[in-house]
Amino acid sequence: MKPYEIVEGPLNVQAMMDFVLHPGAGAVTTFTGHVREWTQGVRTMYLAYEAYVPMAEKKLAQIGAEIEERWPGSRVAIAHRIGELQISDIAVVIAVSSPHRKAAYEANEYAIERIKEMVPIWKKEIWEDGEEWIGEQKKKPEQGRNAK
Repeated sequence: MKPYEIVEGPLNVQAMMDFVLHPGAGAVTTFTGHVREWTQGVRTMYLAYEAYVPMAEKKLAQIGAEIEERWPGSRVAIAHRIGELQISDIAVVIAVSSPHRKAAYEANEYAIERIKEMVPIWKKEIWEDGEEWIGEQKKKPEQGRNAK
């Protein structure tokens, strides 16, 4: 297992937790982001994720380095899945260990926000009545559920 990776198969949450655990860790927080069925009253059938893998893994590592600098004593592992994901599948796992629980919680939240902000991963939502790329990189201005 690599600490920062983009994968095409199911994610192993326990392996990531084990990876970040160390003798100085008093807390391990784990975030798992799942495919949900309903978003704003619209039923999702499945999601499709794409990524520019080499750059995405570099950006995940950058986020890990930012966390380790900002919260000393922390250790981080982040994995994101690409391809077609069904309802309830895990799309992303973030595991953070730190000497104290508050830092682990804060660092974990920081990680997911930074992923959404800077990592080249794109999500396509497939609904009963259509589909849409989520994120400005893939969406044309006239596309989208809210287009007029």
